[in-house]
Amino acid sequence: MLRKIRIALAAISLLLITLLMLDFSGTLVAWLGWIAKLQFVPALLAANLAVVLGLVIATLLLGRIYCSVLCPLGIMQDVISWIAGKRKKNRFTYSNEKKVWRYVFLVLFIGSIILGVGAVVALLDPYGTYGLIVNNLLQPLYLWGNNALAAIAEHYESYAFYGVDVWLKSGVALAVAVALLALVGILAWRGGRTYCNTICPVGTVLGYLSKFSLFKVRMDADKCKSCSLCAHNCKASCIDIENHQIDYSRCVTCGNCLDKCNFGSLSYSPAKRKGKTAKDAKPQPEADKARRAVLLGGAIVAADAAMAQMSKKVDGGLAAIVDKKTPKRHTPITPPGSLSARNMASHCTACQLCVAQCPNGVLRPSHDLKTLLQPTMSYEHGYCRPECTRCSEVCPAGAIKPITKAEKSAIQMGHAVWIKENCLPAFNGTSCGNCARHCPSGAIQMVPLDENDENSAMVPVVNTERCTGCGACENLCPSRPFSAIYVEGHEQHRII
Repeated sequence: MLRKIRIALAAISLLLITLLMLDFSGTLVAWLGWIAKLQFVPALLAANLAVVLGLVIATLLLGRIYCSVLCPLGIMQDVISWIAGKRKKNRFTYSNEKKVWRYVFLVLFIGSIILGVGAVVALLDPYGTYGLIVNNLLQPLYLWGNNALAAIAEHYESYAFYGVDVWLKSGVALAVAVALLALVGILAWRGGRTYCNTICPVGTVLGYLSKFSLFKVRMDADKCKSCSLCAHNCKASCIDIENHQIDYSRCVTCGNCLDKCNFGSLSYSPAKRKGKTAKDAKPQPEADKARRAVLLGGAIVAADAAMAQMSKKVDGGLAAIVDKKTPKRHTPITPPGSLSARNMASHCTACQLCVAQCPNGVLRPSHDLKTLLQPTMSYEHGYCRPECTRCSEVCPAGAIKPITKAEKSAIQMGHAVWIKENCLPAFNGTSCGNCARHCPSGAIQMVPLDENDENSAMVPVVNTERCTGCGACENLCPSRPFSAIYVEGHEQHRII
């Protein structure tokens, strides 16, 4: 019963968090945003004391149920291990704890949080790792499937679905996602929860707390026949049959061993009262076991998708449009609500949730080593619309603070810079003014290139005190491949 309830709850948890990460419409945020805030590292970085305290208390009561029921990367490993177990039964054996490695990674993780080295935090946080994998490997398939449904619906004059652009947001992020999936997948295929109990800092912290948990999988040595079935099915490799001991720092309370014991030697129960022996202890009713297992679970649901053919973009059906290229910015642009580059670097776990939710194609993973995979802004596919605050609504780690539309209109993320050499009116006299017409804050005006010539071409001038850095000018500039006007970021956001 314990194992079945754990699997059911884990399946629901993984399905919900995967759907949240795949969603691009913003409709699921209001319903499922809470599950991202229950993740340990984002809650810790956001100083969400209620969630952190709740997870600590749950661990002290029931063991590492977070790792089995709430952590998406842990549940994914269970699925991979389960598939591998179909080929080879009873494949696990007890192994000693890799304590040195566990604490090396934990110290590295804590030091990175203190120093604001976001790249290391992003690579070691299990929630962030799962988000990176989903956003780069699953979401493109999900979007292609959506586009296929949109094409079918359009054929029947229905608009129940709408098509979206599918593009590579970051080759580096894709490569890292593939590498992390390979690492976690191989370790799970061969050793079950090896990643959780050797590399994952959350597993190390909760593992230490679980040593003192009230409810544990306990072994009665008098009843044990040393058949080793429990040890051979323990994906955490933490059951030492020879000494009749369990390493509780690695046990994730999955219940696999309980199902395999045929002699009643194992039970999920609190500590026995003093003065009573194992023979005197009354067996627990099945109903009690079920109630105590309410928070335990493990499974996965994968999103189906299909490929949709993309047509070539053309100008009026005659000439191919050259895609815009990203300008070289001296200071990267961080999203409104992030307060500063430092706040972003010290809080973001690079879970990619804001990148997946951005409806304007503005956010993408950073390539900078110091902020690797954390969101940065660029305007080749769209601009940061004044009415959109989606990224601030979904961030669970406090890297992007919640803001209102009114507050966003006063936040200056950066300022526009004009490049004369790229501007059409400046080098061929063409009338344009696209940047000035579409600037939401009215920060751009058109002035004569030559103030002494009344027939001189009109070129833009930027009022940097009014510019918010939204990127409308950069995105809508007709110059290609580089815009004639682009946005430089600010290390510290200003209120204008």
